[in-house]
Amino acid sequence: MEIIICVGSSCHLKGSYDVIKELERLIELNHMEDKIELKASFCMGNCTKGVSAMLNGKTINYLTKNNVEKFFNEEIMGRKTP
Repeated sequence: MEIIICVGSSCHLKGSYDVIKELERLIELNHMEDKIELKASFCMGNCTKGVSAMLNGKTINYLTKNNVEKFFNEEIMGRKTP
């Protein structure tokens, strides 16, 4: 599984570093280091929708440090949260 987080100027200002740090924590917490490749990319072209990411080629927008755990649980772990 590949997760690419935008670290371009707009996403950086919107907190991409915090999103990456939280994803690193969640990957480690769930012992998925060998299953997930976390990468960074410069501008993904969704500057008004940042922080942007791609999950196995699927575009994800509006990630923040406050909603990245929900994204991880739903999209990575397959657990729906209320």
